[in-house]
Amino acid sequence: MTIKALIFEGEGERLDFKNRISNCGKIAKTLVAFANTKGGKLLVGVADDGTIKGVKSEEEEKYMLHRAGQQYCRPAIELHFTELYVDDKLVLVAEVAESDLKPHYALDDSGKWWVYVRVDDKSLLAGKVVVDVLRQSNRLEGVRFSYTEKEKALMEYMQTHPRAHLPELCDHLQLSRRRTRRILVNLIVAGVIEVHNGDHEEFYTERTDF
Repeated sequence: MTIKALIFEGEGERLDFKNRISNCGKIAKTLVAFANTKGGKLLVGVADDGTIKGVKSEEEEKYMLHRAGQQYCRPAIELHFTELYVDDKLVLVAEVAESDLKPHYALDDSGKWWVYVRVDDKSLLAGKVVVDVLRQSNRLEGVRFSYTEKEKALMEYMQTHPRAHLPELCDHLQLSRRRTRRILVNLIVAGVIEVHNGDHEEFYTERTDF
């Protein structure tokens, strides 16, 4: 696929546009979100609307991106750079691979570390369930758990409540948030339930494609 065709598709789960890199902390969120999800490409020198502006100094942009990946991401994130000319304007492509060291954290302006995931064209803050799922996904041996009455009760509840949230599941199961999260994480990693990162709160749905 040509770079113009890629830009024409617009920003999405695996593609983000940046006119220029001016803040390492902000760009670290995007890098972390890509690494924690399916990987992605950052096109520097392209405006949000897809207009090709070009990069004035590719070395300066590379320095900022490298600094963001090394100092503002934990574990550090390596980037692969490609320089392309489109209509005599330079576009810097910074590619992030999906990581096998999840979860990655990004450093914010107050000195705190947060996990982000990519949802459509946004890098969203991950909740505790998603963070635990990312951590579990690195285990080569998979997940093993007992299917108790609590798991059964949760699945039965979700059959009649297609968008379930953590507080209501805690009430229904009469369990603490911690124990309910543990059940959810096991079922998500096992591929029985899907977790969705909304703008405000995670919600859970029963998987129907298996």
